Amino acid sequence: MSEIILVTGASGFLGSHVVSQLLGKGYRVRAAARGAKAHHLKSSYASYGDRFEVVEITDISHDQFPEALVGVDGIIHLASPLPGRAEPEALLAAAVEGTLNVIVQGEKAGVKRFVVTSSIATVMNPKDSYTDKDWNPVTREFALTGGNQMATYAASKKFAEVALWEWADRHPHVEVTTLNPPFFYGPFTAHFLLPAPDFGALSTDLLMYNLLFEDGIFPSKTRYIDVRDVAQAHLRGLKSRPTAEVGRKRIILSSPTGWPFRETVDFIAEQRPALKERLIAATPQIKPFDVLPMDFGRVEEVLGMKISDFHSTEQTTLDTIDALVQIESQWRSAGHPINTPPTFE
Repeated sequence: MSEIILVTGASGFLGSHVVSQLLGKGYRVRAAARGAKAHHLKSSYASYGDRFEVVEITDISHDQFPEALVGVDGIIHLASPLPGRAEPEALLAAAVEGTLNVIVQGEKAGVKRFVVTSSIATVMNPKDSYTDKDWNPVTREFALTGGNQMATYAASKKFAEVALWEWADRHPHVEVTTLNPPFFYGPFTAHFLLPAPDFGALSTDLLMYNLLFEDGIFPSKTRYIDVRDVAQAHLRGLKSRPTAEVGRKRIILSSPTGWPFRETVDFIAEQRPALKERLIAATPQIKPFDVLPMDFGRVEEVLGMKISDFHSTEQTTLDTIDALVQIESQWRSAGHPINTPPTFE
């Protein structure tokens, strides 16, 4: 019988890719979700029969769900509160408590492999150093009182990851891997449905969507990663080398290629001329680097993921734009007005 992997956040942009890749590799997936999301998952993956199941969890921070952990071989924890969705104190608490609740219950049930989605936001620092030893200096006080949604989000991810590693140090018999990607772009899976405009559900594809509007806003950073590569890294994390061999598995992850925003816009105009007249009109700022200065050797050492395993910038850009245009067309056909999207930065 194939291994069972519990996935939280399975209905999201990244989650749909993780689930699809797991099923494609022969795993059985047990997805944790609530309400309408749980019902959608059940119907969307019905063709997989008993290889896919859904367990409804109302509050991932506090609920007890021992039945969901029976027979589970590994946990991929993707779920995390998004910026602006709650008051700062509640956002920080939900991120920390949600992570620990899943991990603690999993370990008690006998699970020994955990892969947790963190963020490059936990690493960002004034030195522009991006190693597994670097941490964002954001404080809890600033996160609560600074009035900056992205700083609050960065703090929520940071303190959740810090709490996780403190727990992992006390439980050396389990294997924990965290993945710290930047913005991720890419197409949508067939199981990720957006029948009405939901900019929050677009995740960081929202930033790329802004490029399709003359009055859109450029993302704050050019560095990125393809969502399919982030998903692949999660699967590889389940089989990553033991901590005893490679040390703490806090993996900084980004695309090995990239370019300035001007080149992105020019490339879209060249490859998709029908979009040329609607593309963003602003002049982008020049960024200090377009490819994150990180250790790709470390990614290969721990995950076995080589530079050649990543999607090219050209492919990611076109696949993302094509997916956004397609879903926008569906919205138009359903009678939804199309306006310049917001940005969550």
